[in-house]
Amino acid sequence: MIKSMTAFARAHHMDDAMEIAVEIRSYNSRYLDVALRIPHEYAALEDRVKKEAARFMTRGRLEIALSIQDTAESAGVYQVDHARARSFYTALKELKASLKMPGNIPFDLVANAPGLIHAQAPEKDLERSWQAVRPCLTSALADLEAMRLAEGRALRDDCLKHLQEIEGHLEAIEGRTTHSAVECRHRLEERISALIADKMAVDPARIAQEAALIAVKRDVTEEITRAKSHLFQFRQIMDSEAPAGKKLNFLLQEIHREFNTMSAKTEDAAVSHAVVEVKSALEKIREQMLNVE
Repeated sequence: MIKSMTAFARAHHMDDAMEIAVEIRSYNSRYLDVALRIPHEYAALEDRVKKEAARFMTRGRLEIALSIQDTAESAGVYQVDHARARSFYTALKELKASLKMPGNIPFDLVANAPGLIHAQAPEKDLERSWQAVRPCLTSALADLEAMRLAEGRALRDDCLKHLQEIEGHLEAIEGRTTHSAVECRHRLEERISALIADKMAVDPARIAQEAALIAVKRDVTEEITRAKSHLFQFRQIMDSEAPAGKKLNFLLQEIHREFNTMSAKTEDAAVSHAVVEVKSALEKIREQMLNVE
């Protein structure tokens, strides 16, 4: 079943240790392109996130926003620069002595000095973090997959409608070509009769020979057979499990080429009109295929 490359999903997980939020948007692209936004301190998880995403999608652009908050970490872990504190306190004592100021130096004057006390970021436990992130990420990717499948079914239904239209035109073209040799002979007889104006006898055998040669040049039987085969393959590939976008786009080019050849070979206005309608239907399918993985 074909899948769309355009979808959206999000997931959230929270427990006593961590709070995880994942938001994923996917768009069409020729190749797999994963763009990840993740907190800097968890950047080491980037490769794991991208590998997990690649299990669900083989082509398209994935934009993943990953938020990670470790609620188990202590918010009050600070580090004191003792050497700077002693140096600062010594400088204050020297200033107090030089100014002959009475009293003691207040503790908060020392404690509030810039750069003496700063928050210390604890080292991240990446393995523990990944065990929390992965289920949430997988849940979001699974929801994205479900949305892509639903959109793919809608794309398939629309393509089937256009395929039926193309097959109807192809059947009409095939019906017209069965009488091409007879019509070619009649047209040739009419043209020759108009040119000679009954002044010369017309050799029926020669006319039949010339009409046969022209009919061979304008025969589109092979093109019709190949077009039928391509349309049959198109349906099969749409219903296969493998990613189908590239194969389907290639088949569309081949189908378009066969109908171009039919149009170039024929002088039948009805066939030419049918080919125009087929090309319009093929273009509608091609636009839909842009979103197929």
